[in-house]
Amino acid sequence: MSVLEFGIQTNGIKHTHEDPMPNIDKRFHMVKESGVFDYVDKTPELSEIEEFKKCSRKYQLPVKAGGWFYKIGEHRELFKKNFKTAKELGSSIHNTQILSTKSNGILATDLDIRDVYLEAYDLGCKYGVTPCFEVHVNMWSEDFLRVSRVGKLVEEAGVEFNMTLDHSHVIFKINNPKEQKVFNIDKQILSGELVLDPFSKRNVVEEWINFGWVRHCHARSAIPNNPLNIFGKHPDGSIGRGIQYPFKEPKVNDYHEKWDINLLEPWKECIRTLMKYHLQDKKSKLGQISTEFIPNTDYGEGCKYSLFEQSVECTKWMKDTWNKIKDNY
Repeated sequence: MSVLEFGIQTNGIKHTHEDPMPNIDKRFHMVKESGVFDYVDKTPELSEIEEFKKCSRKYQLPVKAGGWFYKIGEHRELFKKNFKTAKELGSSIHNTQILSTKSNGILATDLDIRDVYLEAYDLGCKYGVTPCFEVHVNMWSEDFLRVSRVGKLVEEAGVEFNMTLDHSHVIFKINNPKEQKVFNIDKQILSGELVLDPFSKRNVVEEWINFGWVRHCHARSAIPNNPLNIFGKHPDGSIGRGIQYPFKEPKVNDYHEKWDINLLEPWKECIRTLMKYHLQDKKSKLGQISTEFIPNTDYGEGCKYSLFEQSVECTKWMKDTWNKIKDNY
């Protein structure tokens, strides 16, 4: 059994939308001072690399993971740049988001995704960085059944498949008719081919976990039919899709919906399932979980609650849950 570490995505190292993003040194200081995180998760801009390295040494916080999003047809040079950055920072994981459409506007096929994965894997071997393809909205993997198909195609090519589990993107679609129409997963759910509820047998998150594919995890709490983020708007005027729910009870008037801790149970169950698998299967590749409460439009843009405080409380719960599972094993 490997040690399980907990980190924080630096986009979430701020408080409310009214507060400016702290400078890099302050962000590292906040993470260290909290006393709950083992590492930082970020692929910085080229101009920030030296400052990240300096702060990593100063606060003894490795930049263990990072990530970026890519469009097939425009990805190769960006792959090289980001993998080189990861190596320079000492990162072992690169969270990889592949957009659903290619640069020519055509929807990427399973074979397209497989080929890009193999390309990323080979590059990762060169730089000593493991690419983990993420489950994410607006990406190929939002059509959840494709994840298993692509994973098996990769394995058939003789290469291990590694993924980043961000199950908030699954949980928020439960009992959410509008979101279930994206990629027509409503029909897949109705037929029984796709199961989202983590308390039900054959659910899709547990399937990915049991395949042994989860190498990295992003922890951002969400609830079934998660409320829209009414404070965030896209350039076309549409409201944020709502893929973030406060883990800790917000202060009065800090959240636009009534908060209920019990609604978090499906999200928590996925974390418990992942941790139990990691404890029981000696072949488990999971090494770390990064909290990712972020200020993006579909998540926490305009939020009044503290993103950083949410990350701290979520990590405290995960560490406590991990210790309880180990004690009962």
